[in-house]
Amino acid sequence: MAGATSPAAAANLAGKSGVRIVVIGDPGTGKSSLVVALATEQFPENVPKVMPPTRLPADYFPDRVPITIIDTSSSPEQKPKLIAECQAADAVVLTYACDRPATLERLSAFWLPELRRLQLKTPVIVVGCKLDLRDEQQVSLEQVMAPIMQSFREIETCIECSALRQIQVPEVFYYAQKAVLHPTAPLFDQEAQSLKPRCVRALKRIFIICDNDKDGALSDVELNEFQVRCFSAPLQPTEISGVKRVVQEKMPEGVNDNGLTLTGFLFLHALFIEKGRLETTWTVLRKFGYDNDIKLRDDLIAMPIKRAPDQTLELTTEVVDFLKGIFNMFDIDNDGALLPTELEDLFSTAPENPWSTDPYKDCAEKNVLGGLSLEGFLSKWALMTLLDPTNSYANLVYVGYPGEFASAFTVTRKRRVDRKKQQTQRNVFQCYVFGARGSGKTSLLQSFIGRQPSDALPSNTERIATNSVELPDVCISSTLCGTRKTLILREIPEGDVRSLLSDRESLAPCDVAVFVYDSCDEYSWQRARDLLVQVATHGENTGYEVPCLIVAAKDDLDQNTQALQESTRVSQDMGIETPIPISVRLRDLNNIFSRIVQAAQQPHLSIPETEAGKTRRQYRQLLNRSLMVVSVGAAVAVVGIAAYRVYAARKNSSS
Repeated sequence: MAGATSPAAAANLAGKSGVRIVVIGDPGTGKSSLVVALATEQFPENVPKVMPPTRLPADYFPDRVPITIIDTSSSPEQKPKLIAECQAADAVVLTYACDRPATLERLSAFWLPELRRLQLKTPVIVVGCKLDLRDEQQVSLEQVMAPIMQSFREIETCIECSALRQIQVPEVFYYAQKAVLHPTAPLFDQEAQSLKPRCVRALKRIFIICDNDKDGALSDVELNEFQVRCFSAPLQPTEISGVKRVVQEKMPEGVNDNGLTLTGFLFLHALFIEKGRLETTWTVLRKFGYDNDIKLRDDLIAMPIKRAPDQTLELTTEVVDFLKGIFNMFDIDNDGALLPTELEDLFSTAPENPWSTDPYKDCAEKNVLGGLSLEGFLSKWALMTLLDPTNSYANLVYVGYPGEFASAFTVTRKRRVDRKKQQTQRNVFQCYVFGARGSGKTSLLQSFIGRQPSDALPSNTERIATNSVELPDVCISSTLCGTRKTLILREIPEGDVRSLLSDRESLAPCDVAVFVYDSCDEYSWQRARDLLVQVATHGENTGYEVPCLIVAAKDDLDQNTQALQESTRVSQDMGIETPIPISVRLRDLNNIFSRIVQAAQQPHLSIPETEAGKTRRQYRQLLNRSLMVVSVGAAVAVVGIAAYRVYAARKNSSS
């Protein structure tokens, strides 16, 4: 595996049309002289305090990327400008004077902490200027900089130069440009002296892609194809043998009878980086679509599908079949569930496991060993597709899906259209769960994914639970028969309702809303009623009405008669189903999840109507009737006028 690449191609893949380098440091350290010496290739006699921006042509360095160098002043009155320039920089060149030890001490005492305070993520090149004036008795650069670099990992490299003697002046800016186009930090952990996890995961994915016969090793043919793809030049047989020999000497398990193993592939890249040939690894990564964060570039995973607020994306049958195959491939023990270790292995070619944090971490049902069933696995993908289609597609690609974005997802019909047609073709439904604190919302979600209410820690944050729901084998209509649908329950904390409803389109993603109240507590019912009215009013005002159900939780305890009577009356007045009693403790859920899905499948039913909504509807009906009477009267008048004209014409002709 060779390390040479077309510099122009590498730069283009880096996504950089130019590199902006800012030079900072104490007064008198040689900043301006360094810039002038680079641009003119001679030492200036009279140097201005601050040089204007200096531009180097694209062909100045082999990477063929234009460079703009910004000189700065370190005077207090210029500090805001200096900060702004640093924040706009791709790389920072930080100078000290080799003949003034105090300026070296200022690096760790002031400049580097200041850059850290600004939270800059750009690489820093530390430059000792005036090398020609350095006392030969002084310790070497390595000895001086080692402790500083140990404390400040953002330092990419250190170099000494002399503008007067033209010693290593171009190299300063070459290293700065290289630090931007081929940064070390994302790839290599200097302290551990090993590849960083995200780099390993990306290279593993690339290895698997290039291992065409899937035998766990890159054969000579596969190595050559990889070389041509990345570097546009084939390897000679002797070069391939040489590569494998180097690996085998240092790491015997890096080569086997079939060729270069993943271990050997990773070892080679670590070797390139240790020898300063970062451009080799970066070229490989960029050829396979990675950016400087070692994630797939945005243009490769961007969502080209436009959709209305009440439209969502769902996985196509092709992707579901692909995911089923991936599930079976990584279910090593064939127990019908992915253990945490198996799931980590499945996502080992992604930058990280996308389900390791909320809302995905604990949103699906697991077995006693923490294994995720196929239904839970597919439900999590459905959730990720609903919440973040771009991230869903990116992770599909990371785990090996070969298709385009358009083949991975289907766009659902607008919910408004579904209501008019009185049916939906969706397979994934999102349910918002409202209710007062302590009403039983969390218990409902926990029971949906097979957990006890005690398993959930108290929280005021939003929770999500997802699972598949088997509907009764009874046809609701000619198209809606017994089948599996994915249901996503999203718990809305009581304190978040006002914020949620302040957004006009907040109900657009909602297929059905459930209002939970503690059937023993009258106040709990009053809050559920108030929330129901707020949601119904919001739907009427925005046009995003949703079917609603009322759930009377804790049915195993003593009922509050007033709450029971009032909830029944309100549901009848608003035109929705009477409250559904459930007891999570007794596991008597009254088919609540099937009923939620069935309500979502009939989007024209169970839509609550407020008093204001009824008044508006009656007014519209009255107005429509009035317009109809007016239009009929106008038609009669037109017919009468026409008849009179015919009569008058005939009378005139007979006379």
